[in-house]
Amino acid sequence: MLLFPALTGGVGQGGMSVADAVQKMNREKAVLVDVREAGEYANERIAQSKNIPLAQLSEKLPQTVKSKSTPVLFLCAHGSRSARAAAIAKKLGYEQAYSVGGGMRNWKSANMPVSGGKA
Repeated sequence: MLLFPALTGGVGQGGMSVADAVQKMNREKAVLVDVREAGEYANERIAQSKNIPLAQLSEKLPQTVKSKSTPVLFLCAHGSRSARAAAIAKKLGYEQAYSVGGGMRNWKSANMPVSGGKA
């Protein structure tokens, strides 16, 4: 188990790999929250994600994810905003708040589907 992050290109700083994020979404009904700005999200997004820009997270997350025991995965362009989002969510009482390490960059590198933007 300790080798798993090394084998999957571990992301460090508590970030979750794309593979782990997909597994959590499929098995635990985790909610994927994209914390990029609306323009970034409109250009390119993950179909099942919800957009809450980081600046609005404290206000809008409780409306979007009502149960604080629901796993919440945060995603941004490269991983820095999503790490801040996970920290904010934990302060708000969300027990399972995670950052998807590497953000959209790693999502696309893993050949995962995206909507909008350039193919």
